Amino acid sequence: MKIDQLGWLDQNSLVVHKLSPNQSQRPNHQPVSLLVVHSISLPPGLFGGQYIEDFFLNRLDPDRHPYFPSIVDQHVSAHLLIKRDGSIVQFVSFLECAWHAGVSQYEGNDNCNDFSIGIEIEGTDHHPFEQIQYAQLAEVTKSLIILYPELTRDRIVGHSDIALGRKTDPGHGFDWYYFRELL
Repeated sequence: MKIDQLGWLDQNSLVVHKLSPNQSQRPNHQPVSLLVVHSISLPPGLFGGQYIEDFFLNRLDPDRHPYFPSIVDQHVSAHLLIKRDGSIVQFVSFLECAWHAGVSQYEGNDNCNDFSIGIEIEGTDHHPFEQIQYAQLAEVTKSLIILYPELTRDRIVGHSDIALGRKTDPGHGFDWYYFRELL
């Protein structure tokens, strides 16, 4: 996959751009040196629909599901969402901070948003992910490794690795071995 000089994946039949307001500039142009893999489903445990996109765009209607009032006021985003069918929505340029990590730490450095890329994969902690999702994640990751030399294979982690005790995603349903083999 190609990434343009503004930090966006080339749009095609599987990639669309939807600009999230939930982003900021990287402090002091801090280089990207970490990739954080997340999983998400909205409502929890259900796949499909526009709810994840609405959430990252601050358009989630709290009346659409009993769970939504508990998250509607959160302002979060990821750089990308990889849906179950392999389609990709990019919300934030890779040059900017997406608000995906929350309270986080990696190798003694706080606020991982400042130096990481956050990619959400539609799924849950315990449900297997689709092969097309792994393939798309691997292709994007290869492009990011070329763009950001400090981002190496050993600096690809789960949300659970940077938010210990607070987050569990991408969970046991994510096959790290298979993903790393694709790289």
